[in-house]
Amino acid sequence: MEKGIGRDPEAEWRPSPNIDRRGDTAPSLVILHYTGMPSADGALSWLCDPASKVSSHYFVFEDGRLIQSVDETMRAWHAGVSGWHAIRDVNAASIGIEIANPGHDHGYVDFPDAQILTVIALVRRIMARWQIPAEGVLAHSDVAPNRKIDPGERFPWARLADAGIGRYVPPVPIADGPVLALGDIGQPVARLQRNLASLGYPVEETASFDDYTQAVVAAFQRHFRPERVDGRADRSTIATLERLISE
Repeated sequence: MEKGIGRDPEAEWRPSPNIDRRGDTAPSLVILHYTGMPSADGALSWLCDPASKVSSHYFVFEDGRLIQSVDETMRAWHAGVSGWHAIRDVNAASIGIEIANPGHDHGYVDFPDAQILTVIALVRRIMARWQIPAEGVLAHSDVAPNRKIDPGERFPWARLADAGIGRYVPPVPIADGPVLALGDIGQPVARLQRNLASLGYPVEETASFDDYTQAVVAAFQRHFRPERVDGRADRSTIATLERLISE
């Protein structure tokens, strides 16, 4: 297959059969995942197995080796049921990158330097090819907060932000004080939900702090306030969120 706009010049090609067409939608998001499997080779094999019904455009090994399995012009099956702002078919609107890491169920570890350098360089090339803004680079947990927790709180979003990737502000320090938590109702909860939706999270303004809102708050914390991920909207979480949407 010849290299064109949908093929990265730095990637080794290993195609996955699990693809279809995007339709008229051009990529406007980049979604970062971790593999969540004990073996990187096993994860890549699974993404290229027709029985899995999953795929990703790119795969980044711990040592920084880069694999491409789906042409960027095609729709990979990586995000599942998900949303961001008005987008409800994230697969059709995004490019997916799987980053080898055993994840929370298999001994979650920090992401090696060589791996993150490859991710940064790749994402910058993708952003340039498709004119994707910095804020269009997201975690899988951002777009599917009630189902996914990857790439998780160990992922170095601040480092990516230094390279012009992603939306980021330094988290407001954690301090004692009131929190919004499961079971709370009223206008403070509605404001929290409204602010989360303004950032892009797929949450409705119900004024009820339900299980789904808790999952969205935890997803926000994993990305933007990773020091404590508990799904409770404390002062630090709320202030960090307000700082982000007021940028």
